Amino acid sequence: MCGIAGFATLSGRSPERPAAVLAAQERLIAHRGPDGRGAWIAPGNAAGFVHRRLAIIDLTEAAAQPMSAPNGATIVFNGEVYNHVELRAQFAESGWAFRSRSDTECILAAYEAHGEDCMRDLRGMFAFAIWDERKRRLFCARDRFGIKPFYYAVVDGVLYFASEAKALLPFLPDIGTDADALAQYLVFQYTIGEQTLFKGIRQLLPGHALKVENGKLTVWRYWDVSYDIDFDHSPRYFENRLVELVEESLALHLRSDVPVGSYVSGGIDSSLLAILAGRTGAAANLGFHGKFTEFPGYDESAYAACATERAGAELQVIDITAEDFRRHIRDVIRHLDFPVAGPGSFPQFMVSKLAAERVKVVLGGQGGDEIFGGYARYLLAYFEQCISAAINGTYRNGNFVVTIESIIPNLGLLREYQPLIKQFWSEGLFDSLDERYLRLVDRSADMQDEVEWSALDRAKVVEDFKTIFKNPANVRKGAYFDSMTHFDFKCLLPALLQVEDRMSMAHGLESRVPFLDHPLVEFAATVPADVKFAGGHMKRLLKVAFEDTLPGEIAHRRDKMGFPVPLKEWFGGELKGDVEDIFRNMKEKSRPYINADAVLANFGQAGRFSRKAWGLLSLELWHQIFHDRAADYRAMLADPVVDTEVVFK
Repeated sequence: MCGIAGFATLSGRSPERPAAVLAAQERLIAHRGPDGRGAWIAPGNAAGFVHRRLAIIDLTEAAAQPMSAPNGATIVFNGEVYNHVELRAQFAESGWAFRSRSDTECILAAYEAHGEDCMRDLRGMFAFAIWDERKRRLFCARDRFGIKPFYYAVVDGVLYFASEAKALLPFLPDIGTDADALAQYLVFQYTIGEQTLFKGIRQLLPGHALKVENGKLTVWRYWDVSYDIDFDHSPRYFENRLVELVEESLALHLRSDVPVGSYVSGGIDSSLLAILAGRTGAAANLGFHGKFTEFPGYDESAYAACATERAGAELQVIDITAEDFRRHIRDVIRHLDFPVAGPGSFPQFMVSKLAAERVKVVLGGQGGDEIFGGYARYLLAYFEQCISAAINGTYRNGNFVVTIESIIPNLGLLREYQPLIKQFWSEGLFDSLDERYLRLVDRSADMQDEVEWSALDRAKVVEDFKTIFKNPANVRKGAYFDSMTHFDFKCLLPALLQVEDRMSMAHGLESRVPFLDHPLVEFAATVPADVKFAGGHMKRLLKVAFEDTLPGEIAHRRDKMGFPVPLKEWFGGELKGDVEDIFRNMKEKSRPYINADAVLANFGQAGRFSRKAWGLLSLELWHQIFHDRAADYRAMLADPVVDTEVVFK
């Protein structure tokens, strides 16, 4: 796990000061790798790499990066290839003379053997760049799910890339906002394509590769998930196979030369992984949890304690306060690079800070909701579909995996979602499936006054959403459950993984996500919806498969909150003045596309309590940290030894 950055020429003209370019990039990703640093420039300045190391596998200097091979290939790599032991044996037998025990060198060996198809055998999380001196080619790839980040920009005929978008800012002619990406953010609180909120900076999408060769930049998809449903096997088969794949993935994810702990939220996914890891004896038996005790209803530590007790682990807990929010919220947005994916990023920052004091690696449960069906909105969407089908007598049409009779006992899970239900059913009842799901994930319904929508292309956002939701290449027509989970897997999950990566790496901590092992994900995509979601039971397959492992109070709890933050109480009380000051700055700066007068007026009313306030607050802090400090980023290129702690103070 590390930070990578670099450049490669597209036009034949290299940056004027390549060493200064790498030095500026290194300073902006330094927090990602406290254990080592390295830089390399290709002959003729055609390319250059810089690396910051967080040493996890092979702690010796033999594993340092950038790493060059006798065949003329040089790599910088961020992530972990968990099956490196098997790959090393395979490539050694084929004649590769290994000089380290690192997974990095396994990628070099795979590239020598398979070229641009080298990702096919890699199990893990990765973003890497390889300069092939023989072919004068830059080749880059990102893992199948987007666990590890990769951003790039082309400026004056040079491609710049980095683990974090901020490391590309010194090279942009100006720091501007991408209007299309902003429209996506305002609708979803994350973007859904390769564009980012920074105009001119793109992300390499999950499962994609990139190369620069002969003056041409090419990007392509090398992997995708397909919902080729297996109707031939019994539920018991799927349960047994799931147990095998989860345990296999966990065993690989526990490979480390440093201690491995666990995030434990008190929910099913992280609890299960912590318990299974505790049984192996390979983990550090430390669990990490954040709680809010200032107000009732925000403390899930009792469930986390239940899970760690079952795991035979010690639970480390941080009590998070409004003062923590006041002190660290700017750090959160700075490390995120973009406002994204809701207020859960703040407590995750705090828990990661706690974990980094004890371990260098933690396991997390990301991916479980998307691949096993863990969001309450799936239940709400099916409830409406059931009502419509009952009225119209169309139960036999489409992929109806629940009936009204079976779903009624589970509707108590929606008790905490009554405001969402009220909004969801306020209009458009029984419309098309894509229109209805868009209403469930649309965060902009109550931002008509605050956003100047006439200047943004909201219609394009809707079109892009529908293209993904109704993708015929991946999901069978009428398969509502698979369409919903597919959209969240493709769009929401990468946003959550951005949070996972940045909040852990802000503290030099590696976060691993065992549910996102591609054999496991590919298997889950074949499971029929009526096995995963029978009777409207969220995560039914996972719960049944591990019913002897999970404590009943966790498996059957009906109040999982998803790391809630007491914004309602804070923004209406102790932090009200702080937030109003930030919105006043928004008004003074006249931010594009935002009506700051309406933001201030509505925050002073009930609007201050909604997730809307979080989204607009994050957006304004993003402007302050990056746009208002554009000159500081440009100065880092002119003087790359400038102290980043001073720049970001």
